Amino acid sequence: MTPIQPSQRAAELRALLSDYSYQYHVLDKPVVSDAIYDSLFGELKKLEAEHPELITPDSPTQRVGGELLTGFTKVAHSTRMLSLNDVFDRNEVEAWVKRTDKLLPGRKHEFFADIKMDGLACALIYQDGILAQAVTRGDSYVGEDVTANVRTIKNVPLRLRSAKGYENFLNGRTEIRGEIVMLKKDFATLNAKQTAAGKPKFANPRNLAAGTIRQLDPKLVAERPLSFNAYDLLRDDPAEVPTNMFAYEAISALGIKRNQQAAVFDKLEDVMQFVDHVEKIRDELPFNIDGLVIKVNDRALFAELGVVGKQPRAAVAYKYAAEQATTIVKDIVISIGRTGAATPVAVFDPVVVAGTTVQHASLHNADEISRLDIRVGDTVVIFKAGDIIPQVQSVVTELRPKGAKPVNYLALLAEQYPELQFERSGEDVVYRVKGANSDLILKRSVEYYAYKGALDIDTLGEKNVIALVDAGLIKDLADIYNLKTEDLLKLDRFATISANKLINAIADKKNPPLERFILGLGIRHVGMQTAIDLANRFESIDSLANASLEQLQQVDGIGRVVAESILAWFSDDDNLALLSKFNDLGVQPVFVKKVGKLSGKSFVITGSLTDMSRYEAADRIRALGGTFQTAVAKDTDYLVAGGKVGDSKLKKAQQYGTAIISEEDLVKLIS
Repeated sequence: MTPIQPSQRAAELRALLSDYSYQYHVLDKPVVSDAIYDSLFGELKKLEAEHPELITPDSPTQRVGGELLTGFTKVAHSTRMLSLNDVFDRNEVEAWVKRTDKLLPGRKHEFFADIKMDGLACALIYQDGILAQAVTRGDSYVGEDVTANVRTIKNVPLRLRSAKGYENFLNGRTEIRGEIVMLKKDFATLNAKQTAAGKPKFANPRNLAAGTIRQLDPKLVAERPLSFNAYDLLRDDPAEVPTNMFAYEAISALGIKRNQQAAVFDKLEDVMQFVDHVEKIRDELPFNIDGLVIKVNDRALFAELGVVGKQPRAAVAYKYAAEQATTIVKDIVISIGRTGAATPVAVFDPVVVAGTTVQHASLHNADEISRLDIRVGDTVVIFKAGDIIPQVQSVVTELRPKGAKPVNYLALLAEQYPELQFERSGEDVVYRVKGANSDLILKRSVEYYAYKGALDIDTLGEKNVIALVDAGLIKDLADIYNLKTEDLLKLDRFATISANKLINAIADKKNPPLERFILGLGIRHVGMQTAIDLANRFESIDSLANASLEQLQQVDGIGRVVAESILAWFSDDDNLALLSKFNDLGVQPVFVKKVGKLSGKSFVITGSLTDMSRYEAADRIRALGGTFQTAVAKDTDYLVAGGKVGDSKLKKAQQYGTAIISEEDLVKLIS
């Protein structure tokens, strides 16, 4: 499939984001979550940063908000309702602090921090203490007059309270800015009523609050439990509000609800502790939040720092990790699990979801692929189930590239596993390897793990493996390390000496060389040399498990087919559970970089050897840093010619100029 050009992708993103914005701001019928919009918006922003020539005047990155509803009177804000720059980690907060300190040399200042509510921004305007007008944020310059609706919100005072020390705020114009929200408990109660009445549930509190406040009928608004939480206070004379914390104290004194979690800090370290604390309690808060606001507390310094574009320099919005994101599917590969089940895996461009980078997700089965109608090249919405397992939620079909074909699952199985046959029986949603039951596959897996070329577990041969699996003592590879002497003695094949011998042999392999452990896992297309190359590149099983397709393909000798096979294995839920079980049982593979006199030299052996087996020769070559290959290639340095040599490898060696040596020559090299 032809790669999508940046110009085409940018145009598609602009059109889609414009449509989403219209649905959200004009019709009050959002069709996607904020996280999805932000993810697509971020992709467009990145594209335009990399290709400035793609920026157009109508790009959503060049403006804030959308058109106003025609049902309300337009009102200009006294001062613009600015948006804030987003930051996502401590490094970005530190960078912001450095920028502000550079503009305020030698002047220490406090930080003000508060919860950022996920609601509808609104300004309440009081004239001589009486509520005169309520205006939504709109496009930040001009909002909508929603006074009649806001007057129905029970916690919005129609008259400000008189409080000692704050009497001046009852004279002239006082503007209180905040968020209109619906509390979680009220939202749950309202949805319960919807269900009882046979009506569809509302999607989320934020969208419901926004949609409610823009209803043309105040009676309907009064029926819905909205709440106003203030976060700012403005006066014509800025000196009357010296700090952001003073604004909060005044807001409380005047009888308006505001967040009680807000605090002032001297040090950035304390701010970040507050960030961590709020993240822990966010689910316990009565309303939804989407982060924190961190500001310079002194309002005079805040004003002095000024505004760049749409954002003030003196404040940032700390956003917690999004639970949804969008990315592009690069391929669909299939993993064969220990039961013979074929599990499809979507491979996509790396994307951060809930604070971690993910690059593949299980598609479970052919029915799920069909339900999602997912295709290679599609833009998909990713989420984390339980904040742990990445999953594909949906496909953004509006961004589907031309020529993207539906997945033919049977053809995909035949393409990736031409030597196997698959079947799907009864109501089973999974295709499985034909003619192979789970016990048979398990026995072969355990034998392979224990054989001489892999972990070399003494006495764990074919007959003992069959006995242990048939007795139910081994149900997966990791169960090898769960075996106990008393369990073995119950079987006819074992006496005390033989049982202890096997248990000790297994215990000796709890810290196997990393490359042998990788080989023993039985990953398709991964032989010993590939396992060695993977161990040398990633140095731990965790790093290998988290490797991207691109990183795998950067390893010498690993092409796309092998890389996809590795990626598929580490995407399988059963395999991930197996690795976790190995770890719980104390199995810790060890990586040791092999450097010796044969480092950088490659060997191929053809024919039979007399003094050692081919396995032993390969091990000794690798122990000295050499590479053991199965076929002569351009980079092969030595072809060891033993007895009964065939002509094909000799001819290739002569063709490539590879040195042909005898077994005696090899012995001298590895002595």
